[in-house]
Amino acid sequence: MNKGSAMSKPDQKKIRDRVTNYKLMRFNQVSYNLYSYMDLQETGLKFEVFDKALTGYYNMKRNQKISDKPIITIIDFTKSSNEKRLWVVDVEKKELLINTYVSHGRNSGEEFAEHFSNENESFMSSIGFYVTDETYQGKHGLSLKLEGLDEGFNTNAKDRCIVMHGAEYATEDFIKQAGRLGRSLGCPAVPMEQHDEIIKTVMGGTALYAHAAHDAYTSQYLDHMTAMAELVNENKKDIPVPAKS
Repeated sequence: MNKGSAMSKPDQKKIRDRVTNYKLMRFNQVSYNLYSYMDLQETGLKFEVFDKALTGYYNMKRNQKISDKPIITIIDFTKSSNEKRLWVVDVEKKELLINTYVSHGRNSGEEFAEHFSNENESFMSSIGFYVTDETYQGKHGLSLKLEGLDEGFNTNAKDRCIVMHGAEYATEDFIKQAGRLGRSLGCPAVPMEQHDEIIKTVMGGTALYAHAAHDAYTSQYLDHMTAMAELVNENKKDIPVPAKS
């Protein structure tokens, strides 16, 4: 057989790229099905933010960083503090449980959060993936400790005492008086009248993702390939979405 007529070996890199792109498309479709079913676009949650949060959730599950409680909390700091920019979703029940206001740190910005830090006494918010930890009774009542998982972005959360708590300045009434939501020392403060419900819903080792337009942000938990592998591992090659009546 002439060398010229011999079959060329398959390009392994092209094959790997094809497989990667296929899995990425599969995960995005699963994610979009869930996003659409819960009508999250109607609440102002962007698909790209939800997709990142869901990717992180499955990666955190794969790495055994979170419990079996199928809850994701999403904060979108690209939105005005005058908008409801915190969402709590139940992945298994495919339900939006809570959509409300959440504060950012006073040194992160006025109406919009534009600056972020992992440093102590920066009084800025931190972005990235967290796990909800234990609760305690503090000066704001029931409060929830957060453990940051993204090195360089939020891993000092516990040392900084970054917790979820209720605040009178995180309400619609405060917006009406001040023209914007009040700000914290870096904690994601939520409306006082809802804080018990929110904390009791998300406590117990669940995933939280705080999103921002931050070019330097990277995370090992944003790997679609391993997120898809976790879906397959759970025998959920696709999330079955029942037809609406």
